[in-house]
Amino acid sequence: MSASTVTPPTLYIEGPAFWSPTLPDWATARAVFAGTGAPVDPPAKRPSPQVLAPAERRRAPDTVALALEVASAAIAGAGRDAKDLPCVFVSAHGDLGINDYMCSTLAKDPMLLSPIKFHNSVHNAAVGYWTIGTGCMAASNSISAYAQSFASGLLEAAAQCAADDQAVLLVGYDMPSVGALSSVTTSRGLLAVALVISPQRTERTVAAIDWSLAAREAGAGAAATMPARAALSDAATALRGNAMADALPLFEALAVSHASPKTLDMPLSPTLALRLQLHTD
Repeated sequence: MSASTVTPPTLYIEGPAFWSPTLPDWATARAVFAGTGAPVDPPAKRPSPQVLAPAERRRAPDTVALALEVASAAIAGAGRDAKDLPCVFVSAHGDLGINDYMCSTLAKDPMLLSPIKFHNSVHNAAVGYWTIGTGCMAASNSISAYAQSFASGLLEAAAQCAADDQAVLLVGYDMPSVGALSSVTTSRGLLAVALVISPQRTERTVAAIDWSLAAREAGAGAAATMPARAALSDAATALRGNAMADALPLFEALAVSHASPKTLDMPLSPTLALRLQLHTD
């Protein structure tokens, strides 16, 4: 007897948010991805998320600052209340700078290890800051899946949204690899993205997604695949070196309106992909 196939419900995207030094907000990134704008020059400085108290804002590492900046922008764009929204935070590596510091300090002089640095080294530091800063008591999750981290987080958020019939905040972020860790993992630049996935269409909806799991072809590369279109700017192409780069094809697709659905396969493993049918009109 064959198992019956269940088609997941259509879900809706609200409040896309984006941050990199040359594309420090979604309006700028959308224009660059669509070929109608240019990156900022000089590059933007690290964001200063207002959800944190001033002292915490100064102590927070780059990963936390980036994650909370795009999370706040996504919430604002979706017109929702952060304290009521379940959230999924995603990072391929967490804070590589702090991890490098801790390993170096432990190897040289363990007694000099900073308690604050240790506190910020855990993978769920960003989502912890977010839930404390916003007073969020809803479910929260921190996910890592190496090069497929954003796709895995998107699958988690979509499944949670569909199962609970409740909107979910999704945040992805990564930073450059530094020190000895650069020899075993590669990530360049700063990149953070966020969006809200809703079970219903609202006045803030920017796209609808039909989603399913699909088998990957043998020999398929690690990057998400989508129909070819005009080449991206140098600034956008440069972001592909960041560990959160598997989020870029979705945000590129959101930047351009299409009269017909656009198919996007986001790898989850060597044999499995998250397949999206994206409707932006």
